Amino acid sequence: MFNAFYRDKRLLVLSIAVIIVAGLSSYFVLPRLEDPTLTPRFAIVTTLFPGARADRVEVLVSDRMEEELQEIEEIKEIRSTSRAGASAMVIELRDDVYEVGEIWSRIRDKIDDAQALFPEGVGEPDIEMITTKAYASILGLKWTLDDKPNYAILLRLTEQLEDRLRAIPGTEDVETFGDPEEEIAVEVRQAQLASVGLTAADVAQQLAASDAKLSAGQVRSTESDFLMEVDSELDSIDRIASTPIRYGSGGSFVRLGDVATVQKGIVQPPSSMAIVHGAPAVILGTLVRSDFRLDLWNADAQQVVADFEADLPRGVEVAHMFEQSPYVEARLVNLLWNLLMGGAAVVFVIFFLMGWRSAIVVGTALPLSAFMVLAGMRFMEIPMHQMSITGLIIALGLLIDNAIVMVDEVKTRMEEGDGGAHAVAAATRHLAIPLFGSTLTTGLAFAPIALMPGPAGEFVGTIAISVMLAISSSFILAMTVTPALAAIFENTSDALGRHWWVNGLHSPKLTRTWQNTVDFLLSRPLLSIGLSISLPLIGFVQARFLQEQFFPAADRNQFQIELELPPQASIYHTEATAKRISEIALAHPEVTGIDWILGQSAPSFYYNIVKRRENNAPYGQAIVHLKSAEGAQHVINLLQKEFDRHVPEARAIARQLEQGPPFDAPVELQIFGPDLHVLRELGEEIRAQLALIPEVTHTRSDLGDDLPKFALILDEEKARLAGLDHTQVARQLAAATEGAVGGTVLEETEELPVRVRLPEAERAKLTDISSLDLISPTASGDGPLKTIPLSAIGTLELKPEISAVTRLDKQRMNEVKAYIQAGVLPSVVLNKLQARMEAAGIELPTGYHLSLGGEAKGRNQAIGNLMSSVGVLMVLMVATLVLSFSSFRAATLIGGVGFLSVGLGLASLWLFGFPFGFMAIVGTMGLIGVAINDSIVVLAALREDEKAREGDPLAVREVVMKATRHVVATTATTVVGFLPLVLAGGGFWPPLAISIAGGVVGATMLALTFVPTVHMVFANPAVLRLPCRKKNPPVRSAAPSQADPVSEEGLPLYS
Repeated sequence: MFNAFYRDKRLLVLSIAVIIVAGLSSYFVLPRLEDPTLTPRFAIVTTLFPGARADRVEVLVSDRMEEELQEIEEIKEIRSTSRAGASAMVIELRDDVYEVGEIWSRIRDKIDDAQALFPEGVGEPDIEMITTKAYASILGLKWTLDDKPNYAILLRLTEQLEDRLRAIPGTEDVETFGDPEEEIAVEVRQAQLASVGLTAADVAQQLAASDAKLSAGQVRSTESDFLMEVDSELDSIDRIASTPIRYGSGGSFVRLGDVATVQKGIVQPPSSMAIVHGAPAVILGTLVRSDFRLDLWNADAQQVVADFEADLPRGVEVAHMFEQSPYVEARLVNLLWNLLMGGAAVVFVIFFLMGWRSAIVVGTALPLSAFMVLAGMRFMEIPMHQMSITGLIIALGLLIDNAIVMVDEVKTRMEEGDGGAHAVAAATRHLAIPLFGSTLTTGLAFAPIALMPGPAGEFVGTIAISVMLAISSSFILAMTVTPALAAIFENTSDALGRHWWVNGLHSPKLTRTWQNTVDFLLSRPLLSIGLSISLPLIGFVQARFLQEQFFPAADRNQFQIELELPPQASIYHTEATAKRISEIALAHPEVTGIDWILGQSAPSFYYNIVKRRENNAPYGQAIVHLKSAEGAQHVINLLQKEFDRHVPEARAIARQLEQGPPFDAPVELQIFGPDLHVLRELGEEIRAQLALIPEVTHTRSDLGDDLPKFALILDEEKARLAGLDHTQVARQLAAATEGAVGGTVLEETEELPVRVRLPEAERAKLTDISSLDLISPTASGDGPLKTIPLSAIGTLELKPEISAVTRLDKQRMNEVKAYIQAGVLPSVVLNKLQARMEAAGIELPTGYHLSLGGEAKGRNQAIGNLMSSVGVLMVLMVATLVLSFSSFRAATLIGGVGFLSVGLGLASLWLFGFPFGFMAIVGTMGLIGVAINDSIVVLAALREDEKAREGDPLAVREVVMKATRHVVATTATTVVGFLPLVLAGGGFWPPLAISIAGGVVGATMLALTFVPTVHMVFANPAVLRLPCRKKNPPVRSAAPSQADPVSEEGLPLYS
């Protein structure tokens, strides 16, 4: 059974063929993404309440929705922002929720229940899922003529392109950005309205009455049924203009066209705008299904867009703003190249340490394991992206351990005279339990990463899954294919002689030096143990000096700009400011392009840039393209200074792209309490301290900006004498300024509202508003009109008002945000802020408390999720060790090695100057399972040797010398396997690679010194009381002989 693959060569060949075919076919069908797809746990609910103050929106809209949503236990967090005229609510589901469809359906039902409780005038809540993955393609249809853009043409062409993109196989969704809505504008001058005794609302009401889009019943008979309708709906501009609005005293009707201008256009002001390559545009973002190959979809999309461009009219062009496929291809090619280079380096090391035959066998195990992993990924529906491929790179040095140990064991037994079949059977029988135990413990060490819930777990979890698949594949091969190949190749060795390229490099001098070192350490157990644990202890001590980090910045030739103006700024002011910023940015030689979305968030061109803003005129977001990713941080910091110098009236923030789950700002402090004014004062105190920190570029607080508003101080007595009350005055003013909608016009598949209001020239200034004539409800076209100017019954005063009220889980909150220089760790700023707050004596009053948001909150939650399953898995790991060795002492010894390896990983991070980020934590946890593998093999060999098991120093030394070659080989291959990640640069992979590779180097010394010494002390405590020996006999060779063999220098190899 243990040598079936050696005895039956057909079984061996067919097994290899099946693995290769399964792996190659999986490679060609697996989806290819840039980054993992995160579960859509976020949604934004927008509800309009025109004319309402922020505090009224809070009480009448946001609070009522929050009350209903509290009943859904899967909701993790509800954050509401109540602004003047609108409520925006972000809902986040719990981290352990993955099947979200049914939950979002229940949330919609609860919001519908809350809508029934809204007061009159509140719009219908709009629920939009926040996509947590990047668009595969972002296209802009831009207007290239010098005249004013014709949005009717742009919008119609956008719809055509959208339909074509949706028809491509693999398309998940297509969304438009910067697409202003169209409407039919009816502009009537105030004097003409007054002349017919109507308000804008009255005209809108008459238009709505003339728009009969209702069934008028049916004419039924015994033979047929006919539908009947009133053929008078609003279907054109001429039809609207001919609508009678007033019957005059002379017996004639006054028609709308007599007193108003009717024209088609976009809603003014538009809710959003787009500027692509400096020109007005409408943007299309396309999402591709996660189970579809992006490169294949992109090829189809390129052809569709090319065909569409060929039919475009003059003045309209398609701008390719972003395509994800080149980034995916470049990243996967780079990772696969690293995988190949790492594999080649591993084989190269094996060649020098163990000879060409061993290198071929071990080298064969590498691609076979990789093919098995690809097949496993296909079965588990895991796409190819940077995390899953990197898991393979990490596993390079780990999966080879089993092959090295097995090849060395088969080789040794055959050199001792065993036949191939017997050597294979004996080697697999001897190593089955130790290798299974080391594989299982390594898998359990990576299991917390794979089991971690939440966005961080979904982001890095496939690393652990790939590693676990790889080491499992390696174990299966080590028990089947690898020993068979090792025996087959070893049978060819007799005729080749003993050369270094056959059996590996061997240095008698180095062997004697290492033998003397082992003798010295074994003769001084306490010194040996002390030296072994010194470096791990240094790592634990220096860990407190490591800077904390969540995820590092992305290495990308793109960054974003967030623009925010005072809350009263119009979208046209935002547009003008954005163009000034574009001029500054494009003047830098590294910047190749900049595209803007105004009034809303930009489409996600990177997986963790999520939509946060909607219907926000003072806000804009830009996508900036650079020549290369090198030096991006320097460019960002340089442009930030330019923005601050030339656009001081705006908050223009140049932000580098970040890795990991999304957050709004890198540094956030959340102050909770009941009183908005106290919250505001506390927030300003903290902002003042943040502004003194050099690394902080901008600060912001939710309650920091006032919204100026005009308050109408109405003389109620005069209003009553004029036949008006507060409600009537408010409605007439709202209709005159914002307009009143009356009916709709159908154009193909579009429904355009008909809006009646005063021309902009009569409502743009305060004097225009004050002179508006209000019409008494008793006015009629047959008698004297009752009109009165607004200034006669009231005065307008400018007053400040809190622009927004933010709540988190029904608690009022003022969130203070700090934006920092590119390349600066948020933990550095937080530490400086805490020191400044203590020095300034900032204390929160009773009833108020502070918590961290931003990167710190995400990091703490992710670490908590990571550690949630560690306890159970550690118990399983200990149980595995106890059952493998049938000894609690042996399990304790291996557990001690795992604990000390953590210190080795920390020492590596400290030595190379890397922060203690989430990837470093992931690497350190994985290191525990990797570091104990050699120790398990060494301890198994010590326990198998009868004398070594009893603690005999000479026998212990002999086992250590015999195990040194494959222990050094496994360590060298592990380190070499991680070199591509270390040399790749950046801040993402090196901390993980350094913590594992550096820890494994230290763990080698633990396996060869600490483990045998502690084992010897456990087995024979008397060695602690023995005097130090002057000289120990040389170590015994593994070569079989009746006489003592000698080395090349004539030294006996054992005594």
